[in-house]
Amino acid sequence: LERKFSMDQILEAYLIRVYFGGGAYGIDAASRKFFGHPATTLKLEEAAIIAGLVKAPSNYSPTADEKAAIGRAGVVIAAMKDAGVLLPGEAARADPAAIRFAPEENSTSVRYFTDWALPQLETLIEETEAPIDVWTTIDVGMQRAAEAAIRANAPPGAQGALVALDRDGAVRAMVGGTDYVTSIYNRSTQAVRQPGSAFKLFVYLAALEAGMTTETTMVDEPIQIGGWSPRNSSGRFSGEMSLRTAFTYSINTIAAKIGAEVGTAAIADMARRFGITTPVNTMPSMVLGTSDVRLIDMTRAYAGVASKGVAIVPYGIVKVVSDKGELLYQHQPDLSRVLVAPHVAAGMTDLLQTAVNAGTGRAAQIGRPVAGKTGTTSSNKDGWFMGFSSGITTGVWMGRDDARPVRGLQGGTAPARAFAQFMRAAVSGRKVEPFDTEVKLPEWQLEPDEEVYFGDPDNGSFVDADGNPIGGTDEGFESGVSIDPPSIDPAEGESQPSDILPQ
Repeated sequence: LERKFSMDQILEAYLIRVYFGGGAYGIDAASRKFFGHPATTLKLEEAAIIAGLVKAPSNYSPTADEKAAIGRAGVVIAAMKDAGVLLPGEAARADPAAIRFAPEENSTSVRYFTDWALPQLETLIEETEAPIDVWTTIDVGMQRAAEAAIRANAPPGAQGALVALDRDGAVRAMVGGTDYVTSIYNRSTQAVRQPGSAFKLFVYLAALEAGMTTETTMVDEPIQIGGWSPRNSSGRFSGEMSLRTAFTYSINTIAAKIGAEVGTAAIADMARRFGITTPVNTMPSMVLGTSDVRLIDMTRAYAGVASKGVAIVPYGIVKVVSDKGELLYQHQPDLSRVLVAPHVAAGMTDLLQTAVNAGTGRAAQIGRPVAGKTGTTSSNKDGWFMGFSSGITTGVWMGRDDARPVRGLQGGTAPARAFAQFMRAAVSGRKVEPFDTEVKLPEWQLEPDEEVYFGDPDNGSFVDADGNPIGGTDEGFESGVSIDPPSIDPAEGESQPSDILPQ
């Protein structure tokens, strides 16, 4: 670097990029953020405050700790005097404590999105020194609604995160915490937490793919699987019930039985298929969401169900254009990868809609069709709500960064309320869309068509033991074999095919 650039050039390149806290990258952005004017008009005391931030911007930023920022500026001024840059009298007259800081802006949460999206440019376009315009997927109105929903509903002392995806995977809103200024850690893309019963999405998808239906019955009863005995949150066992009822009320024993029947490996494969990128264990208890996941991955998975089983990939950059108008990159959504058959996605949507209408997700109702699922981990450490309506899929997580319990936190409480508050604003301009939950089963799961029994016979031919044709003509079968009509058992009301016997 020193062979190619002067020291001033190296320092300039550093200062226009380095993070100064409060969501400000670069010295000019920091000056505007903290003092309300460009860096070209910085006063001595202001410059000392900014110079002092580089060592620990999250700690010394005026937005995080004003007193610490002023104290750090005093250290900078003393160092300048010792280096001979300031005369003793100038250093003595400098008073960082007298500086007036600019008022805090209402919203900085969009930085969670830009911190996630903009680094992707390195893989999308070739390196360039020329100015570029980057067009992103963020919807400013949805982003404001998302930030307001998280701040209004997150329990005291807890954090919250939200991701909203459009039909093709476009990220319309992303909130990674209750306050970006005090914490730039993005809990929607970086944090890994247990999803609780929100993970049952994959359990029931595997069940439906294995041939079960929403009306398949199982018994809610005490069970033991490999030394593990799952319990229901209610502490009760309710006997025989359909999968619809079990999902609606998030019955753990039924999820465990499904895991034992279809195999936890199949459930883990389903989670992988739908976009879970973190490790998934295959212990029996995995059906209750004991594997850590990311919020953005879970939101992607639910979006895959909303899209009728087609894979959805979240993206944040729509296009990149040079300062001369040249198109450098254009996103092309790929909706060609099918994850599950349409009848599986339809059955899952049916279950998710019932969970909101009558089950644990009732607080997520918004006056139009909603499909979704709650999730709560042990000791109320995490609360989740995942759902979709009118083309928008939204995931909400709440909890503490130190994973300590949060009193009263359940997926059906604060997360579901945040989901509802956000979604009312997010879909207000969209038409109401009923879900397509008609399950069209594949042929192997259907009863044979009655024409198999009563229709015209096939004009093929039979052969004898020696392989010679017998009894076939172009007009139909001649004498040789006859097909008796099926016997109907009035008690059963179902056709019973009779054997084809030689006469």
